[in-house]
Amino acid sequence: MAQDYPAAVNDPRACGGERVEALRAMEKNNAPGVTGKGEVNNHIHTVYSFSPYTPAMAAAKAREAGLEAAGSVDHDSIAAAREMTAACAVLGIGGCCGFEIRVSFRGEDGKGPFAGRKINNPDSEGIAYMTVQGVPAPAIPEAGAFLKPIREERFRRTRAMTEKANAVLRDSGFAAVDFERDISGASLFGEGGEITERHLLAAAADRITGSLGRGPPLSKGLKDRLGIEAGKKGEQYLADPGNPHYLYDLLGVLKTGLLPRIFIQPGGAECIPAKKAVDFALSIGAIPAYAYLGDVGESPTGDKKAEKFEDDFLEELFDELARTGYRAVAYMPPRNTVRQLRKVKRLCAEKDFLEISGVDINSSRQSFNCPEVLEDEFRHLIDTTWAIIAHERLASAEPSYGFFSGLGPLAALPLPERTAVYAAAGKALDLKRPEESVPGIIEDLRKGRYPS
Repeated sequence: MAQDYPAAVNDPRACGGERVEALRAMEKNNAPGVTGKGEVNNHIHTVYSFSPYTPAMAAAKAREAGLEAAGSVDHDSIAAAREMTAACAVLGIGGCCGFEIRVSFRGEDGKGPFAGRKINNPDSEGIAYMTVQGVPAPAIPEAGAFLKPIREERFRRTRAMTEKANAVLRDSGFAAVDFERDISGASLFGEGGEITERHLLAAAADRITGSLGRGPPLSKGLKDRLGIEAGKKGEQYLADPGNPHYLYDLLGVLKTGLLPRIFIQPGGAECIPAKKAVDFALSIGAIPAYAYLGDVGESPTGDKKAEKFEDDFLEELFDELARTGYRAVAYMPPRNTVRQLRKVKRLCAEKDFLEISGVDINSSRQSFNCPEVLEDEFRHLIDTTWAIIAHERLASAEPSYGFFSGLGPLAALPLPERTAVYAAAGKALDLKRPEESVPGIIEDLRKGRYPS
C-alpha cells in the first residue's frame, strides 16, 4: 500500500541531510515496517543520475515494497551514497551503495577481441557497463574524485548531442532545448550527480509535448513529424493523458526512436579501460562487478529493443573478466531466462565470482520488488546482498575486513563459506544503528566466532 511522505523526502533541491531528517520525523509517526519476505534490491538509481527518486525516497519506496535491504547505484556518481545508507538505517533496513560506469574492452590499440562486438551496451561496441559495489564510507570522497573527470566528459558529450537534437527538433517544427537551463540546470551535476542521455531526452520530451500535448495526437505527431513509431505498448501508454508514468514512457519511445539519430560515441576519457576501473575499485576496498545483460527479448524498462549481446561469447568474456581482475558478476533475474542465468551461475562458480543481483530501477513504472530471489534457485542472491552490506560496514571500520581483502582472518575461506559468514554478519547488524554493531562483529570474527 502506497504511503504519504513529507514533501522534503523527495525534493531533489533539498540537501540529503534534510531529506533523511524528514524520514526520521515520519518514523516517529509510526510508519509501517517491512513485511519480512526477505526481498532485497541493491541496484536502484536516484536523482543523481536519472530517476524519479531521491536516495531517501528510494529507501522509503524499497521498504514500502517490503524489501529488507536496498542500495543505490548511480551512473558515474557516488553522490547518493551517504544519504542512501543513512536513510536505510532510519527505516530499519539494510543499506549499501556503489556506482555504475561504462568501460572499454577495446584493447590498447582499439583492436582487441571485443572491440567490434556489442557486449552489454546497446549504444556502443566494445564498451560495457560495470558496477562498483560496497564502497566503504571512508573511500566515498576518493570515488567521487575518480568519477569527476568521467562526469565532465559526459557533460561535454551531452552538450554536443544537444546541438544535434536541436537540429532534429527545429527541422520537425519543435522549439529547441537550452542545455544550460533545461538539461544542466535540471540535473544535480553541480552536487556530484551525472547528466545522462535521459536528461536530454526529457528536455526534448518537454518540447514535443508542449507542441503536441498528451494523448492520441502525440503518437501521431511523433510519427508524422519525427518519423518515430511508438509501438503498440507505447501508443497505449501515451494515449492516456493522465498516465502517471507519462514522461518515463515517452522517454522509452524516444530512447529507441530519437537517440540513435543524435548519439555521439563516447571517447576513452569517458569510458576508461576496464582494467583501470577494476584496479581502482580494488584499491579502495570496493567490489568490481561485470553487469550481465544477455540477449534481450522484451525489455523490462521499455527502452531496449530485442537484440543480441554477450550470450554467444560468454565463456570467452568470462575468461577476460577473470584476467582483468573482476571479483563479481551482477545480473537481474527478471530480465533473463532461467537458461541464461544457469549458464551465468555456472561460469561464476568456475571463475570464483561473487553473484550480485538487483532490479535496475530508473522509472516510476518499475516495481522495486524482485520476487525471483525468493525462489530456491536464486535465494543465494539474498545472502550476497547481506554479505555486501557487511563488507561495506566492516571495511569502513577496518579495511582488512573487506570481503576480498587478502589480509583479514576470512581471506582463506572458499568463496561460498566466506559469503555465508559475511551474510550472517550483515544480518547480525543492528539495522537502526549499524555502526554500533561493527566492533563486536569484528571482535568475534577475529576470534573465529562466526555469526550463525
